[in-house]
Amino acid sequence: MNTRPSKIVCVGRSYADHAKELGNAVPDRPVLFIKPPSTLIGLDDGISWNKALGSCHYECELCLRIDAPLSHETDPQKALQAIGAVTLGLDLTLRDLQTELKNKGQPWERAKAFDRSCMLADWVDPSEIEDWQQAKYSFEVNGEIRQQGDTAFLLFSIAELLCDMSQAFSLEAGDVVMTGTPAGVGALHSGDELTLTLKGKSQDFIWITFVKAD
Repeated sequence: MNTRPSKIVCVGRSYADHAKELGNAVPDRPVLFIKPPSTLIGLDDGISWNKALGSCHYECELCLRIDAPLSHETDPQKALQAIGAVTLGLDLTLRDLQTELKNKGQPWERAKAFDRSCMLADWVDPSEIEDWQQAKYSFEVNGEIRQQGDTAFLLFSIAELLCDMSQAFSLEAGDVVMTGTPAGVGALHSGDELTLTLKGKSQDFIWITFVKAD
């Protein structure tokens, strides 16, 4: 399924340790924001951004493709059944700009929804995830592990996130959900080699991409 999503729905502060590392309060309900389709890039595109806007941080996340519509869903099992594929992605964030916007009480879109700010790896069959409450992944920069994700530590389970999202806005077939990032985010630099690894039932799925050289 290669349908262009109508939107990419993202979750902020979904891991307590990540909220704390940025000095944010741990939320009592999911923090949601949206990236438009114009943010999407693939692994082969490489990462680049307007350096005049400050540092760009990586945030590696488990990502879901929704293949069946969800609207005002309350049944966790039905929500999980709507997942048609899974992968890893990078929610690229202009951190200096985000901090400036937060300090002014303004929305994050300029820092989170700019062109080329959502990189997705190849889609994998969801059967590779034996238990949505124990999905594991990791992220490396130049061979050094920076992030290790485990959905067991999400503040809200995958099913809870999907049900909550569907109360706010309908999820359409082809939409992408980024489930939030664990602790360990940091700045990207020219020429960095990035490795994303998803632990699957049959194998580890490993993807590599790069930050474009200046």
